[in-house]
Amino acid sequence: MGNQKKKTNDILKQGTILAAASIIVRIIGLVYRIPLGNLIGDEGNGIYSMAYGIYSLALIVSSYGLPLAVSKMVAAKNVNREYKNAYKIFKNALICAAITGGIVGGGIYFGADFFAGLMKTEDAAMPLRILAPTIFCVAILGVFRGFFQGQNTMVPTAFSQIAEQIINAIVSYVVAYQFIKMHSEAERAVYGATGSTWGTFSGSAVALLLLVGVYFLYRPVIIKRIHHDKHREDSTIIIYKILLATVLPVIISQTVYQFSGTLDTFLFHNIMAGKGWTDTIRNSLIGVYSTQYNILLSVPLGISTAMGTSMIPSIVSSFTENDMRAVKYKVKSVVKFNMIIAFPSAVGLAILAGPILTMLYPQLVTYHDTAANLLLFGSIALVFFALSTVTSGVLQGIDKMRLPMIHSAISLGIHLVLVSLLLKFTNLGVYALIIGNVTFPLVVCILNWLAVGKHLSYHQEVKKTFLLPCVASIIMGVVCFLGYHMFYFLIKYFIGKYIGAYMSNLISTLLAVGIAVIVYFAVLLYIKAVNKEELKDMPMGRTLYTIGHKLHLI
Repeated sequence: MGNQKKKTNDILKQGTILAAASIIVRIIGLVYRIPLGNLIGDEGNGIYSMAYGIYSLALIVSSYGLPLAVSKMVAAKNVNREYKNAYKIFKNALICAAITGGIVGGGIYFGADFFAGLMKTEDAAMPLRILAPTIFCVAILGVFRGFFQGQNTMVPTAFSQIAEQIINAIVSYVVAYQFIKMHSEAERAVYGATGSTWGTFSGSAVALLLLVGVYFLYRPVIIKRIHHDKHREDSTIIIYKILLATVLPVIISQTVYQFSGTLDTFLFHNIMAGKGWTDTIRNSLIGVYSTQYNILLSVPLGISTAMGTSMIPSIVSSFTENDMRAVKYKVKSVVKFNMIIAFPSAVGLAILAGPILTMLYPQLVTYHDTAANLLLFGSIALVFFALSTVTSGVLQGIDKMRLPMIHSAISLGIHLVLVSLLLKFTNLGVYALIIGNVTFPLVVCILNWLAVGKHLSYHQEVKKTFLLPCVASIIMGVVCFLGYHMFYFLIKYFIGKYIGAYMSNLISTLLAVGIAVIVYFAVLLYIKAVNKEELKDMPMGRTLYTIGHKLHLI
């Protein structure tokens, strides 16, 4: 058990590095996307999200599975000290990434008009052409990240992600601002969206250069290991077969995931156009959905994605050693940690939907109530996305690569029928997309969960993993709701005329969030949702344990 706990500590620490980087990246994303969203407007956001959706789908087809495949294969070779084969996997993956990234990137560049026309948003062609070369950069970048993750270190990936987002933020806003200044008000949306895409390309290029630099610093260690490796070298054909067998299910699975969002946009534009909705209204509502809903969900979702990514090499190592007890222990710990984060995030976004949007998007007032309702009813998707992401990572780690792909395909079929019917035969409009965004990960996580239970003979503890975090989150939500309205009333009454409505809301929201965090963890400790050992194993757990002990909550 001690060895299992040590390995679990390692996976949580490595996951924490990626999770922390993911949070920082998403905070930076919020910081720049908020003024950028206000700058280019709802219509510009809609055009940008359309182009970015196509780009993301192309990215998945060209390279998305490579980081996972490389990290999984390299980790398996490192367990057996086959450093020569691990390096050969890396080199062949680079060749594969260059070919697929170049072909898909070229296809997007020369087919930009076709793709934009297909989505009924011709203005998306220009930003698509800027995004096309980014596909090649990200394909190569993904292989480097996968290689370092396979070495069981997430630091290079985390560092490059933060650097990438910083450059992205600066360049996106500056270029969008300059493009808008250079063109008329009527062209603001399309040129603002185009300027925004320059940051994506610049960020990926800088991140790639950084990781190449880190690789050359690390290369002497690689060469030394290879020199002492006496294992037989695998043939190139075998490596490509394994690479392909690992990549294809991930590509198909993630294509289905991403395609659900792109498909939603396609269905919305085409069906709503048939109902007589104008381009401006359609683009604006998609802009609200992608900017004021999806971006806010992406911050807590980044934690589960990071934990899911970081757990794969560790689970592969234990699975390769046939240590199934360790595999189960890691699964239990990561699932529980994700639920402790996902439940309060979902409740907090729902309770403070209006105040948060007012704080972040003061200039986007036309569809403010719509955006608040999207968050109110759609934030529960966080819990299902967190579970589906982690369980997919578990299945991939135990060599059940096809199952997440099959489950995603089944869910997409249900999703397609449901969203199409809701858009065509109801007046829900953009709210139909929210229903689809909740049901899609729900179906995936149910199917994944059944598969994990079957193949690992695994049963997740329910009370402390799901029920108690949910109860603590509800109590937190009540306190948060009452706290916000109390703070807002007092601030507005005493100093509101001096600082204005915006600052009154800002201060009240931040105070309510601060109180909510304290209340949640206090209740979590008081109802014993985590024990001493689990708390100490978690990120910042020892600090929380010390505080809880002093307050007699533990």
